[in-house]
Amino acid sequence: MSRVTRPLIGVSAYVEPAGWAVWRDVPAVLVPEAYVRAVTETGGRAVVLPPDDRDADVLRVLDGLVLAGGADVDPGRYGQLPGPRTETRPLRDAGELTLLTGALAAGLPVLGICRGMQLLTIAYGGSLHQHLPDVVGHERHRPAPGVYGAHPVRFAPDSLAARVMAGVDRVNSYHHQGVADPGRLAVTGWADDGVVEAVEDPERPFVLGVQWHPENDSDPRPVGALVAAAYDRAAARLSDPRQ
Repeated sequence: MSRVTRPLIGVSAYVEPAGWAVWRDVPAVLVPEAYVRAVTETGGRAVVLPPDDRDADVLRVLDGLVLAGGADVDPGRYGQLPGPRTETRPLRDAGELTLLTGALAAGLPVLGICRGMQLLTIAYGGSLHQHLPDVVGHERHRPAPGVYGAHPVRFAPDSLAARVMAGVDRVNSYHHQGVADPGRLAVTGWADDGVVEAVEDPERPFVLGVQWHPENDSDPRPVGALVAAAYDRAAARLSDPRQ
């Protein structure tokens, strides 16, 4: 291969009961099509990754990784017992943390979206609020089942989040958990009520977590930035045969 075409972007997937045609409640590997569409429309090719914690060998052929949203991360991974409103998927936790650990070791660009940002936080030694309404006193971050909210947002000057989201002061919202302690990550985005909206590793070219859902936005800048970073990494590897 003499040049980069579309960078291959892994997107972590769910295992959930699903129905189609005559089939009902069949365990299925799935991810909302919005993630795939956002990757495709910003110049990448999406590769859907089912939960698998045996190894991270698939990363050898990938140029970037998206950790998608979904159910809550097991609080045992940050030293807490599950609260009454916490719904976990341990199989998915194990598979995604295997991918994330491998991606960080390999220097792949990583984007964590909603749950993905929370998983990224835990991987960096942080912890979560298990139910935000108990902390902030309202439910605007998840107004109702299946209903997105929206709120103002601000970003730390000169951060990766600020560069990616230049000119944006409002984002969508659908989550009931949030970052309590960012661990070794830098907090670089906040909602108007102080809830953490973006975290990043300033020591790496592209490791970013966002609490909102850019894949469901008409301007999915974080996904596009991840694809661009993956393209640059792939191009650099092609130009240097030692990589």
